[in-house]
Amino acid sequence: MPAAESPAAGAHRFSFAGLDGGDLPLAAWRGRPVLVVNTASFCGYTPQYRDLEAVWQRYRGRGLIVLGVPCNDFGAQEPGSAAEIRQFCEANYGVGFPLTEKVRVIGAAAHPFYRWVAEELGEAGAPRWNFHKYLVGPDGELAGAWPSQVRPTDPAVTGEIERLLPAG
Repeated sequence: MPAAESPAAGAHRFSFAGLDGGDLPLAAWRGRPVLVVNTASFCGYTPQYRDLEAVWQRYRGRGLIVLGVPCNDFGAQEPGSAAEIRQFCEANYGVGFPLTEKVRVIGAAAHPFYRWVAEELGEAGAPRWNFHKYLVGPDGELAGAWPSQVRPTDPAVTGEIERLLPAG
């Protein structure tokens, strides 16, 4: 069985649909760290889009992927269509990193990636609000998780990202 299909493949067995169509398979980024963040346009943490873009710009040349996952699970703070989400992110925060289609991140209807996270970390590790961050290591395993109040530019997050990236 190829590694991508084995249980050891971790996050690499999951795929998201892109906000603008197409697939965003995590396996496409095997060998690179991926920061996965559930996002919302009308949240007190929404300014973290600016921080996510800064982290993306700082580390993408060394291999980091930032993946925004719009969700409406918390306070109905992402009610918009794909086009509205894209326009909001670009106009207000200059977001250039990939965004997925809007998905559920909690409960039985959660996207399979988020159900896997809850299995790996326990229910306490599931997102509790918008802008919860998960760092997937180059091997597909979880390398870090931070709650909403921890900014993407926090040294705890960037230090773990740097640890996973080649020197540069």
